[in-house]
Amino acid sequence: MLSIFTNSAAMSSTNSMNRATGALNVAMERLGTGKRINSAADDAAGLQIATRLQGQTNGMGVAMNNINKATAMLQTAEGAFDEVNNILFRMKDLATQAADDTNNKDDREALQGEFAELNKELNNIMSNTSYGSEKLLRDASGVSGNGKIGNAMQFQIGASSSETLKVNLGKELGAVVTALQGLSGASAISTSASGANAMLEKVSGALDSVGTIRSALGANINRLGHTAANLANMRDNTQLNLGAIQDADFAAEASQMSRQNMLTQSSQAMLKQANQMGSMVLGMLG
Repeated sequence: MLSIFTNSAAMSSTNSMNRATGALNVAMERLGTGKRINSAADDAAGLQIATRLQGQTNGMGVAMNNINKATAMLQTAEGAFDEVNNILFRMKDLATQAADDTNNKDDREALQGEFAELNKELNNIMSNTSYGSEKLLRDASGVSGNGKIGNAMQFQIGASSSETLKVNLGKELGAVVTALQGLSGASAISTSASGANAMLEKVSGALDSVGTIRSALGANINRLGHTAANLANMRDNTQLNLGAIQDADFAAEASQMSRQNMLTQSSQAMLKQANQMGSMVLGMLG
């Protein structure tokens, strides 16, 4: 039916053009952002899942950074004790040499001089080993055994509240401090062979205590390494799942854009033809 007031063909073409234009805009937005979900209206359930997964991946990224920092701190302490070990090896050599009566008084005094200087360096390492601005082995006031690793520490190693690593090396550090204090003395190995022999046993005890805390540090460093590897695996797979939910399929969206673009142009052409139908009605009156 031909009508002046109601042009059903134009209305149909307009609706088709609006739908095609809307779909075209969606396809162009997805191609522009690279995401299939750009608002809750695109996929309400998918957005909720993607938001939760994004929070997990962000938290795991921060936790991996925490692990790197914790590992660096523990490695700093372990490196300091490695040097303490080297000094104790030399002190043990000196005590072993001084415990032999082939040495005279001057020999023992020379050995004692080096022994005392090495002991000073032990105190320097224990007092000044730091990570950032914090003393690791002794606190700022110089109190033995009250540094960072001598207190309970908690490392956040995951994205949830339950994923923590608690480390307390106070007992091991206290044993090291006590053992090193036993090495001090103005005449530790210079008095006699028996005195040097007694110091030899103390140095051996100090080596044992240092070995114990190094073992504890190494165990926690290794654990952090495994935690980091597992966290990286979880983060990668979570990101893959997140991508499957929210990432746009470029091939599909490009095809959709071309299709909707053609439909838009076709609807525009039909709308033009439909708008000419009024002229046809007027022509019938002439």
